[in-house]
Amino acid sequence: MTNGLVSGAAVGAAVPALLQAASMGEGGETFVLNMGQQVRILDLAEDLIRLSGLEPGRDIEIVFTGVKAGEKLSEDLWDEDHQYNVTEHPDIFKLGITEPLRGERLVKSVDELIHLAREGNVTEIVQLLDVLIPGAEVRHEPTPAITQII
Repeated sequence: MTNGLVSGAAVGAAVPALLQAASMGEGGETFVLNMGQQVRILDLAEDLIRLSGLEPGRDIEIVFTGVKAGEKLSEDLWDEDHQYNVTEHPDIFKLGITEPLRGERLVKSVDELIHLAREGNVTEIVQLLDVLIPGAEVRHEPTPAITQII
């Protein structure tokens, strides 16, 4: 186990909120879920062990493996550079994008990504994804080790 954090709603309420967001969409929107306060993964693991009728450390040992390349210790869902609009659901916000990726622009972008993939041009794929995906910083993410992909 790594010593990280997961948001509270990810533990139980994310699926209903995700389904609600999906029902709100008209096409091309980006929704952000209010995932609540972060929860330590250790606390989550201990709670799950206890809910199974067992005792952490006695019946089930928790082993810390350390952080692997590319893993985050916490997750930031809110980008300060973006505008978030309220929806009819108190925990679902709509990202205020002036020009969603749809129609002809979407087709051209997908065609360009396919072309770059066939050419094996990873650098340009990553740069294009950073341009196309709001708030993305794909080129700043650490490259995963080949053993993590396999």
